[in-house]
Amino acid sequence: MLIYSLMLGKLALGLLCLVLQINLLGKGNLAPNSATDQVQNYVLGGIIGGVIYNNAISILDFLLVLIAWTLLVLILKYLKANSIAVKDFVDGSPTILIERGKIIMDACMRHGLLAHDITLKLRMAGVYYIKDVKRAVLEPNGQLTVIQYGEQNARYPLILDGQIDDDALELIDKDRIWLKGELHTAGYELKDVYIGEYKDGALVVYPYGRE
Repeated sequence: MLIYSLMLGKLALGLLCLVLQINLLGKGNLAPNSATDQVQNYVLGGIIGGVIYNNAISILDFLLVLIAWTLLVLILKYLKANSIAVKDFVDGSPTILIERGKIIMDACMRHGLLAHDITLKLRMAGVYYIKDVKRAVLEPNGQLTVIQYGEQNARYPLILDGQIDDDALELIDKDRIWLKGELHTAGYELKDVYIGEYKDGALVVYPYGRE
């Protein structure tokens, strides 16, 4: 009876840890949004599954392991939120596969993409000719974002977390001087901008802490 009580206690702790991580990470569920999320789910599942059936590990030891893992996850989240370099290293960064109607073969081969894979992803995006593609970007989650010639709005924000996306600026034939001028006119500093979008020929700013 004691063995089953110990298992039940560990299972309850594991469930509590899952709930805490979902809430602390600001997620509605455990569905992975990135490679890091997937790894976190695997490790947490391995910890809980491995410890529940090991009677040599006490509930206190199990609790300490769960606390340590949760702290590591929170530290990694903080580093990703405050460093683009860390985020790119951990989650990966978007890769340009097609640029102005030309396939970048090195990028395709590096990601192991066959011609069939590229054409299938393009068809799923409603594009049937590579020459029609201004830029196609492979996202870290494996999805392909396609920007065609003639589109009025950029598919990518110009500013994210106070950082300028020079590639997005290039797509709309603008530069940093134009962007900073638009920010100055709107009364914002770059560091104050949470998201900056380009829509219908104008910069739309969503700042930190202001409506």
